[in-house]
Amino acid sequence: MPTCGKCDSVFQYETNRVIQIHSANYGTIKWLLHVLVFSYVSFALVKDKLYQEKENVISSVHTKVKGIAAVTEEVTENGVKRIFDTADYTFPLQANSFFVMTNYLKTEGQVQGLCPEFPTPRTICSSDRSCKKGWMDPQSKGVQTGRCIQYKSTVKTCEVSAWCPIEAVEEAPRPALLESAENFTVLIKNNIDFPGHNYTTRNILPGFNISCTFNKTLNPQCPIFRLGDIFRETGDNFSDVAIKGGIMGIEIYWDCNLDKWFHHCRPKYSFRRLDDKTTNESLYPGYNFRYAKYYKESGIEKRTLIKVFGIRFDILVFGSGGKFDIIQLLVYIGSTLSYFGLATFFIDFLISTFSSQCCRTRVYPCCRCCEEWCGVNEYYHRKKCETVVEPSRRLKYVSFVDEPYIRKVDQQLLGESLQNTKGEVIQRPPVDFTELSRLPPSFQEPPSAPLQPGEMQLLGEEVPRSEGSPSWCQCGKCRPSQLSNKTSRCLEELCCRQRPGACITTSAAFQQLVLSRSSLQFLLLYQEPLLALETEEATSRLRHCAYRCYTGWRFGSREVADFAIVPSCCRWRIRTEFPRSEGHYSGFKSPC
Repeated sequence: MPTCGKCDSVFQYETNRVIQIHSANYGTIKWLLHVLVFSYVSFALVKDKLYQEKENVISSVHTKVKGIAAVTEEVTENGVKRIFDTADYTFPLQANSFFVMTNYLKTEGQVQGLCPEFPTPRTICSSDRSCKKGWMDPQSKGVQTGRCIQYKSTVKTCEVSAWCPIEAVEEAPRPALLESAENFTVLIKNNIDFPGHNYTTRNILPGFNISCTFNKTLNPQCPIFRLGDIFRETGDNFSDVAIKGGIMGIEIYWDCNLDKWFHHCRPKYSFRRLDDKTTNESLYPGYNFRYAKYYKESGIEKRTLIKVFGIRFDILVFGSGGKFDIIQLLVYIGSTLSYFGLATFFIDFLISTFSSQCCRTRVYPCCRCCEEWCGVNEYYHRKKCETVVEPSRRLKYVSFVDEPYIRKVDQQLLGESLQNTKGEVIQRPPVDFTELSRLPPSFQEPPSAPLQPGEMQLLGEEVPRSEGSPSWCQCGKCRPSQLSNKTSRCLEELCCRQRPGACITTSAAFQQLVLSRSSLQFLLLYQEPLLALETEEATSRLRHCAYRCYTGWRFGSREVADFAIVPSCCRWRIRTEFPRSEGHYSGFKSPC
């Protein structure tokens, strides 16, 4: 990592270390996933044109409805059927919409005056007390006068000031009066623009056949639509919808490829029913509104109120246009490179999942092939991963010579001597015998002088306890702690053994790996070639180097060794070999 405050660190380069695993199985999985990812990325690139810069369409719409309808139920003064043309049944609407009337109810000859309300549960009365003068009900057609008058021979309603006679609440005529409107046609003119690409076009091209009619299969580009065909495309019946009205959406979708080599920009038409055709009568189904035609007769203003049922057509234009852009292509390639990491993630997951001990002993206890696979994965996992212990002052590690594992102890839970705590069991790191070749020659040679009789003993044999050895000592060579602090004293109350037996300090390995002065001097001189070895400071360095050799030998991992506790017998044996002049020692100090 670059060092802060140094200008030359700017010109450094850092890279990750890669471990190559030569395995036919994992190699096959890697290339299979890479091929799948490459196929998907390439397919998406071509199909969705992700190499293009996209721009949403901007459009305008203009419509023209054509058709004539004759209404048998309504006859003119000349005795002929009433004819409805475009001006009668179409109404201008805002935005991209148009309305076609299919049914209606008329209330003719209305004048301003006083008259009874149409009978409903809210307007029926029995006396004037049931009517409130000046009351304006939102559902009423006028302002109440406070009188209850006769509507029919058996019904009384509240009198109102309104347009009289009051509009009757009636059902829409069945069948619809303008049922023949399904034969009406509408011409839709749609102009679009992509300002970012400087491109403009429309759905009507030169030479267009004005007598065509849209057909999804035979004539999908014709902009003239028969209203009945529109409803047929959505699975609805025009005659049923025409009775109470509805809302229909005409969708125009533009998917334009503006590249010269694959230029294409033509609309696709589709239809969608927008109102809720399953709504019951109480929730106001259909689509209707009211409007009035005003006139004067004998100097009196009158009007004809018309309740119109019909179909509102909403034209929905959407889509996008794309053109090749090198920046978009590079961004897409860069964003998809991470997908190739799926192979690494998946293989790492297999190695991590099937490398644990329970993989072989619990999951596949009867499958020899799977057991071997777990063993191979465990080997890969050791090569790939390095275990790092979280640095904490609370954690301490101990190793007993008569146990094949290491114990992790939480200092905060330590209530008595470290010797009697159980702790969490941690597997000892595997021994890498290739490291032995790097040891100095004095480490590899046998001791030049034989040890004194009784100094070397088998570690399984019991030895007599020395005078003054504490009760927690199992090897007979430990000493009581000199520290006054209870916590520090508990940390020093540790023997090299969990059960009674010979001390580890009597072993040949301890003599050569920990106490060999020539070997320790070699290690110190390896770091500082000109170090003076006959000073008090050199003796202190030899003592701490011996501590480090012991923890590295017994705990293996450097991260664990930093928080390891040296047993009392080993600690005093090292101090005896490399003493301090005043005889006082600081004890264990946590590195963090």
